Amino acid sequence: MVNETETLGGSLEDLHAFCAVIEFGTLSAAARERGETKGSISRRLSRLEQRLGVALLARTPRSVSVTEEGTAFYLKARDALALLADASASARAAQDVPAGHLRLTAPLDLGVGVLPPLLTRFRALYPQIDIELLLTDTPLDLSAHRIDLALRATPGNLPDMSYRASALAHFRIQLYAAPQLAIPEQPQELSNYPVLACREQAGATTLELEDERGRQTTLTIKPVMRTNDFASALQLLRHGAGIGPLPDLIARESLARGELVTVLPQWQIARGTLYAISLGGAQAPARVRLFREFLRQQLGPDSHTG
Repeated sequence: MVNETETLGGSLEDLHAFCAVIEFGTLSAAARERGETKGSISRRLSRLEQRLGVALLARTPRSVSVTEEGTAFYLKARDALALLADASASARAAQDVPAGHLRLTAPLDLGVGVLPPLLTRFRALYPQIDIELLLTDTPLDLSAHRIDLALRATPGNLPDMSYRASALAHFRIQLYAAPQLAIPEQPQELSNYPVLACREQAGATTLELEDERGRQTTLTIKPVMRTNDFASALQLLRHGAGIGPLPDLIARESLARGELVTVLPQWQIARGTLYAISLGGAQAPARVRLFREFLRQQLGPDSHTG
C-alpha cells in the first residue's frame, strides 16, 4: 500500500505529462507539446500510476482513454498545477516588483530619531510598499518574527549569525546642545556646564573623549539629568536641557534645522556602524533590497537631510 505522505513525491513533470495527455488526447501529441519522446511520456505516466496505486489511463496499442479515477485526479491536479504556477510567478515578481509588505525592526533610538522622515520619503517613492515598524531594543530573530529587515547599531562587530548583514553607515557619538546655551571650548570645562547622561546609574559618571589625532581624556562629571536612550536625549537636548551625547545619525536632522549645535566638534565619545540584517542578499525581495539601498544612500557620508 502506498504511504499517503509519499503519494505525490515524484517529479512535477510527471503530473504535467499526465495533464498533457488528457488535454491533447494522445501520448504522441503530449510528447510533441512537451518536447519529449513518446516513450518518455509513457514512463512518466507509469511512475505516476505506480506511486498513486491506481490506473489513471486505459491504454491499448491504438488508443488511450482516461479512467474515472484519472478524470477526478486530472481535475484536481490541473487546478493544483495552476495554483503552483501562480505562486511561482508571484515569487519571481517579488524579486523585481517593488510591492508588498515590508516588516522592519529597529532600536527605539533609531525608530524615533532617524526613521520617520526616511520612511515617509521611501513610501513616496514606492507607494505600493506598505511598512510595519517594530521598535524594540531587544534583537528579534528574523525568521521567528517574520521580519524582512532589522537595523542594528553597534560600536564593534556583530556576533556570528545565519543572516546577511550589510553595513549601511558609520556614525560617531558626540556632544550636542541647543544653540541658545553657552558651551565649553575645552573638554575640561564641561564640569562647569549642565550635562545630560544617557545612563541609568546614579552619582558621578565618567566621560571618555578622543580627538581627531587620537588623544584621549577622561572626565568625571555629575549629570543634571539622565535618560536611558538617545531618543529621549534628543528631545531633551533640543529643548535646552543641557549638553549631552548623541550619535550623529540621530542628531543630523536637528542639526540641519538649527535645533542643535555640536559641542567640542573635534572630540568624540565613540564610533560605530549601522547594519541592515536580512534573510537574503541578492535573493531578497525587491522591497527589501530597495529599502536597504535607500537607507545606504540617505545615511551615507554624501547624503543630505531633506
